[in-house]
Amino acid sequence: MKCEEFVIIVAGGKGLRMGSDIPKQFLPIGGKPVLMRTLERFREYSPTLQIILVLPKAQQAYWKELCKKHNFTVAYQLADGGETRFHSVQHGLALIQDDAQGVVGVHDGVRPFPSIDVIRNCYETARTAKAVIPVIPVVETLRHISLPSQVGGVEGGATVPRSEYRLVQTPQCFDIQLLKAANRQPYNDGFTDDASVVEAFGHDVTLVEGNRENIKITTPYDLKIAEVLIG
Repeated sequence: MKCEEFVIIVAGGKGLRMGSDIPKQFLPIGGKPVLMRTLERFREYSPTLQIILVLPKAQQAYWKELCKKHNFTVAYQLADGGETRFHSVQHGLALIQDDAQGVVGVHDGVRPFPSIDVIRNCYETARTAKAVIPVIPVVETLRHISLPSQVGGVEGGATVPRSEYRLVQTPQCFDIQLLKAANRQPYNDGFTDDASVVEAFGHDVTLVEGNRENIKITTPYDLKIAEVLIG
């Protein structure tokens, strides 16, 4: 059976930390909405990659208006967003045939700058490792804090060795059948990303090197950095 490649791009942000009425995935960088740049990056990676976009129903009409305005022509399938990221990914997976073989990536819609090399490495490694996530080193000092004090602020805590930690990015790539099976588990609050879902299912996750430009755009500061990266 043919091995296929999919990506599920989840975009359900409300823009609260942006202080904007417009969801963050629709805000422009370099004159084009963040989400369009994300989809274009994955199309650049592969003309045959099958793209599934997961958006809340309430945002879909606005997205379609933006696509017309910007003459956006990247092909994709559209799925409805769910109550949580876990449920949104379930909705995306439902658009992939039950007997499909290959690799599916899951990516944040507000990460428009994964490098092509990182995307390729994630997909290629997942063909054998089955579960792969890109990570980058922690470059600042980390401190574990104790409980908040009675008088405000926090007390105590201790510096922890940053060499033992990594920052996790997307795309997180998995064998299709593995991710489908893992997403049949009951939801729990420990599912912070797709790797945590697969680990709860009992499968180890392989780490590969990410790229520092692959930022998640969630604040006005991030938008300023994104404008620099586009430039």
